[in-house]
Amino acid sequence: MADLAKYDVLGIGNAIVDVIAPVEDVFLNQQNITKASMTLIDEGRAQSLYDAFPPAQETSGGSAANTIAGAAGLGARTAYLGKVANDDLGQVFAHDLRATSAVFKVPPLDGGPGTARCLIAVTPDAQRSMSTYLGASSLFGVKDLDEAMIADSAITYMEGYLFDKDEAKHAFIRAAEIAASAGRKTALTLSDLFCVDRHRTSFLHLIQGHIDILFANEAELLALYQTSDFDTALDNVRKDSAFCAVTRSEKGSVLIKGAETVHINAEPVNTVLDTTGAGDLYAAGVLYGLSKDLPLAECGRLGSVLAAEIIAHYGARAEANLRDICGITR
Repeated sequence: MADLAKYDVLGIGNAIVDVIAPVEDVFLNQQNITKASMTLIDEGRAQSLYDAFPPAQETSGGSAANTIAGAAGLGARTAYLGKVANDDLGQVFAHDLRATSAVFKVPPLDGGPGTARCLIAVTPDAQRSMSTYLGASSLFGVKDLDEAMIADSAITYMEGYLFDKDEAKHAFIRAAEIAASAGRKTALTLSDLFCVDRHRTSFLHLIQGHIDILFANEAELLALYQTSDFDTALDNVRKDSAFCAVTRSEKGSVLIKGAETVHINAEPVNTVLDTTGAGDLYAAGVLYGLSKDLPLAECGRLGSVLAAEIIAHYGARAEANLRDICGITR
């Protein structure tokens, strides 16, 4: 798939600086943070939470950017489209992402809101509770698309978190049209249960008409089809999407392509420290495999290996050499 493309995977998403810190549950209560969810906040709340956070790790982030960094770590040729402001955090984001070897060249925003940031509180049970100020990232629209880059990408991967504003919805549709015209593939991650609840009808329209590859976790897929039965959800998504990968935490994952169904076991992990980025890195492994036309089972294995690596430490950036732990030699 990727041989005739300049890029294996292009990500489109919220360009966010991740601020990740370990906390106790009492901190969540004191700061009125909803556990194990993502809550949108304004700039004032972002600053007050930042001031209250313990010492933290700061990296370029956002779901799609994490996936792009993971795919780059496997050796994929990657690029990214997202909006940052012309400020210090914007420079941090750009430098950090480019350091993964990803191409990132969207002009920064002048005179508007600041660069987005996500304050991620990780409790001892490894659950992540995210408070996100979207800032400049939420202003991404059709005008920020690089049509030549999309046409030159084997897979354009879009992040459900970005889907909240009409400008981004239009950009997703337009990006899918560009990719289809160039004979390329499109991918979407549902991102979050609350995203599905907010955008169920729009997501279904997008999936049915414009998406080739869908990523979801079990809860998101059940919510998308408003069912409590996993097999029913799989039957429905099989009709709507040519390919779907569904993560199920310790139960592993399921990949479906047409009539083919592959069950992948979760990789063993001694201690789960932080689930931040687990789904993002799983997607990175699967997308890398798909871009190289690897068998379904191998795509799923790569996703599971990357997810296991990321949950064994804090943060959504790999600490191990991903090619080595996946056994990639060429």
